Amino acid sequence: MMDIDAVNQLAGLEQEFGDIAEHAPWVAERAANSRPFADRAAMIIAFQNVILQADKSDQLALIRAHPDLAGKAKLTKDSQQEQKGAGLDSLSADELARFNRLNDTYKARFGFPFIFAVKGADKFAILDSFEQRVDNDKDQEFATALAMVCKIVEFRLQDRISA
Repeated sequence: MMDIDAVNQLAGLEQEFGDIAEHAPWVAERAANSRPFADRAAMIIAFQNVILQADKSDQLALIRAHPDLAGKAKLTKDSQQEQKGAGLDSLSADELARFNRLNDTYKARFGFPFIFAVKGADKFAILDSFEQRVDNDKDQEFATALAMVCKIVEFRLQDRISA
């Protein structure tokens, strides 16, 4: 775990934190412009603001970079740990089929994968949210997906930066 003073002294913030936002090192690159960060909370806000202020094409690419929940794609280390913590690595055949069906339906409807900040959640809460959100309209779901990406970034920075 790193403290905020060490973060502020890093020559290459994007090298150390380029993986915070799934396959989107540009988030860390742009957030580096907000240094020095007063504290961990300020760093989190800077990363989230970069995401929320990005143009829609960058936001969509960031959302699309996330893996399907309980899918077969090769996961980043963070995604793998988060999904394992939510029990998505040990689903029954029926649960896996349900996730796969929902993933397919969701992506066909919205054009991007279902995003859920799984840390602290279990497979039941995730499935409930999945089934509720699949009926949202596209603009509402895009905003929800961005909010979830911001929450994931918050969790990941909390895991790496001391308070």
